[in-house]
Amino acid sequence: TAGSTVVAYDDTDGAPAGRLVWMLRALGHDAAVLSGGLGAWDGALVTRDEQPEPGDVPVRDWPASRIATADEVAAGGALVVDARAPERYRGETEPIDPRAGHVPGAVNLPFAGNLDEEGRFLPEEELRRRFEAAGVREDRETIVYCGSGVTATHDLLALESAGFTRVRLFPGSWSQWSADPRRPVAVGPHP
Repeated sequence: TAGSTVVAYDDTDGAPAGRLVWMLRALGHDAAVLSGGLGAWDGALVTRDEQPEPGDVPVRDWPASRIATADEVAAGGALVVDARAPERYRGETEPIDPRAGHVPGAVNLPFAGNLDEEGRFLPEEELRRRFEAAGVREDRETIVYCGSGVTATHDLLALESAGFTRVRLFPGSWSQWSADPRRPVAVGPHP
């Protein structure tokens, strides 16, 4: 229902749960990630056969304040963050998309760096230091992308947890950027 809180979890690295939570929040719903995923749950796991009642959640358009286009990424001005693994950022491997590398000027902050050894989100202060070291600032917009817009939302949740509010998702991410031959591509470890 519109007044319900959704707590999402997964049994992997938190990326699928992060995407769901980001989407729900972007559409105005209260949602949170179970930090540490399914492995962090201490209670009993129960499967029910009952069907939930239909909800009363209104349909909304994606808010423009939460998403960025490829043209906005290309325009400059914002800090662009690539949430993919370093080897994909550097262009050493590309298992999915037509071209390898990253958006020129983008910094690499792999989403897995948001987690501790147990798969839980790092403390907010530690996340803040991580992002500030990469150039994230309160007075500058940050646009995050990944391969297809899933793991980038993990970085977005961590950024928001660390107190950064001027953050947006480029939902087309590397798949959209690399498929457009007019878009430049950078390779190597530097933006």
